[in-house]
Amino acid sequence: MLIRIEGTDLPGRRTGAEADLLRLRNVHVGMQRKAEVVDRMPADAREAAWQFEVASREVDGLLDVGGPWVHGRPGARFLYLSWGSVTEDRFEMFRRAKLLFGDIPGNLLRAGHKGAGVLVGRLRLTDAEGGPVCARVRPPDIGWTLE
Repeated sequence: MLIRIEGTDLPGRRTGAEADLLRLRNVHVGMQRKAEVVDRMPADAREAAWQFEVASREVDGLLDVGGPWVHGRPGARFLYLSWGSVTEDRFEMFRRAKLLFGDIPGNLLRAGHKGAGVLVGRLRLTDAEGGPVCARVRPPDIGWTLE
């Protein structure tokens, strides 16, 4: 199943002390693949997007997903968007956002599983306080479509 995550309104593009600190600390956001955060984008990028494939299969009449991008146990699977400071070649994570497969409408998830299109999740990457979005991101803060 092909998944695309599109992020807008990155917190480093704003004005103010929080955004200044994010730029000063060279904060980036990326998708977590196993324990590694890849395809990192700076917190002041205009937008961010990640596309990757996850395995999907029927298990006892239920759809399950897996692979290196997927975290959590069966029935509670999710993706991580991870925030961290980049210094030379080191990434020091300090915050993560969880995107739960259980929050994706079932009909869209099944259509993605059947190869009917790309499952796309769109979200703002700035939280209500002006910092990087973190914790569980639930609809309507993330919208899912099949394209």
